Amino acid sequence: MIGSTEIVILVVVIGVLIFGVKKIPELAKTFGKAKGEFEKGKIQSEKELEEFKGEIDKIAKDKEIKSD
Repeated sequence: MIGSTEIVILVVVIGVLIFGVKKIPELAKTFGKAKGEFEKGKIQSEKELEEFKGEIDKIAKDKEIKSD
C-alpha cells in the first residue's frame, strides 16, 4: 500500500522530470500567488454574501413594519 509520504515523493520526482529543476521554484511561486488570490476572492465573496443577507433582512423588516 502506498502511503501519503510516498505519493508526495512520487509527485515531486515526476514534477522534476517533467519541468526540470529550474522551473520548480517558478511553479511554486505561481502556485503561491494563485492560492493567495483564491483566498482574497473567498474573503471578498464572504463579505459580499453577508452584505446581501443584511440587505435582505432589512427589506424583510421594512415589509413587516409596513404590513402592521
